[in-house]
Amino acid sequence: MRTIPVPGPGPQQRRQAYLATPVSTRPDPGPWPGVVVVHEATGPTDDMQEQCDWFAAAGYLALMPDLYHGRSMVRCVKGTVRQLFAQRGPVFDQLESARAYLAGRDDCTGAVGVAGYCLGGGFALLLAGRGGYDAGAVNYGPLPPNLDEVLAGSCPLVASFGGRDRSLRGARATLTAAAERAGVPLDVREYPAARHAFISRNVVPSPLTTIGKVFGVGYDHDSAAEAKRRILAFFDEHLRASPGPPAGTDQAD
Repeated sequence: MRTIPVPGPGPQQRRQAYLATPVSTRPDPGPWPGVVVVHEATGPTDDMQEQCDWFAAAGYLALMPDLYHGRSMVRCVKGTVRQLFAQRGPVFDQLESARAYLAGRDDCTGAVGVAGYCLGGGFALLLAGRGGYDAGAVNYGPLPPNLDEVLAGSCPLVASFGGRDRSLRGARATLTAAAERAGVPLDVREYPAARHAFISRNVVPSPLTTIGKVFGVGYDHDSAAEAKRRILAFFDEHLRASPGPPAGTDQAD
């Protein structure tokens, strides 16, 4: 588990990313499938690193690019959200560079999934239909207005929403209908007791914790545990069974 420089979208560009690797054992010596983790709006926090460590413990190479390049959320979140809504921009290039780097590692099978949380869940949904991914996990990410277009050719998706999430009311039904129209394999659940960001734990008490509860944001242990169980089961089915790209493709620079 370490922060490493990853080739960026342009020549001479390198970006920081958090890499969590499985422990090589005799039953599972590697290589392993990969997961690009897209952090939530608060940035690549300790909790987001823990999500990467959790994937690694389950036998996945997990790579989380720092979309804010070491800067604060206050300075970066507005521009990142703008790119999400526009569905284009440097963030997408950075994430694609991270995916290609991960797929090209010797310890990766070449099969790669994407998992996003909150803001990152929105990016994960968009990336799922752009090729290169074998499975995607959308955790309470916003749905784009052109959902049918986004899901055309999408990889299989597992998605989780909170029933008490005021910002994403009706998201489960909307995503279900769109996936059916597109023929995309989908496992989607809405957890009645859960609010927005229910998988993320704010381990440092702050006024934001109380404010978040008022506005429908906060961790829920039981819902998080079940959602994470579903993610692993889904990825085990769609990533471990995938052979990845042919040899010689998607190699890191």
